[in-house]
Amino acid sequence: MAYLEPADYPNYGLPDGTSADWIAAATALINSFCRRPDLNVIPYTERLRLTTGSQTVRLTYLPLAPLGTVSTPIVSLEGRYGKPRRGELAEGPLFEMVWAFSLPGQWTAIDPNSVDCDWATGELTLPWNVLGLPYNEVMVTYTAGLTNIGNDIKSACAQIVRNAQATPALNASRTRIDTMQMQYFSSSLLDETVKTWLRPYVANRLG
Repeated sequence: MAYLEPADYPNYGLPDGTSADWIAAATALINSFCRRPDLNVIPYTERLRLTTGSQTVRLTYLPLAPLGTVSTPIVSLEGRYGKPRRGELAEGPLFEMVWAFSLPGQWTAIDPNSVDCDWATGELTLPWNVLGLPYNEVMVTYTAGLTNIGNDIKSACAQIVRNAQATPALNASRTRIDTMQMQYFSSSLLDETVKTWLRPYVANRLG
């Protein structure tokens, strides 16, 4: 979904006749810079390893936000305890019992309501499983994004369009704008002001 509608153009300094292709290309450039497919609320699925002695993981895409009428952004959650890596071996007798029942490698559903979720930081604190063992790995499906596209993102979108139209190599008279061409000139189209507006929405890590 484009981050500017025709009704927004006058408020952000764009002519009424601005082609939708400019807006679509600028939107794609914003998503690329933020390392995410969209800034609106959409679902994501991540498979995450837990560090030794920790029951927490941090999700990549923020802010967490529920989609529709649900009350939590966590759609589904599964955990498993796999074969320990070097230096992670727990109490021998306990793990011998676990291996005897072929439990390592099996995914187990975790009730999302049993997870302590920090919506602002994306940190999930997991419960201990029934055997008292820490989970080794989790698979999380969740929803994240902005319920409303704010003025900072709309301003960034409009500024990218203005920067592109002022770049001779992009030829502002064209009726269609190639997104790959915009990407080629991204270093000049995303000036420091645009980057400042967008930095709060950049994904925590590449994934």
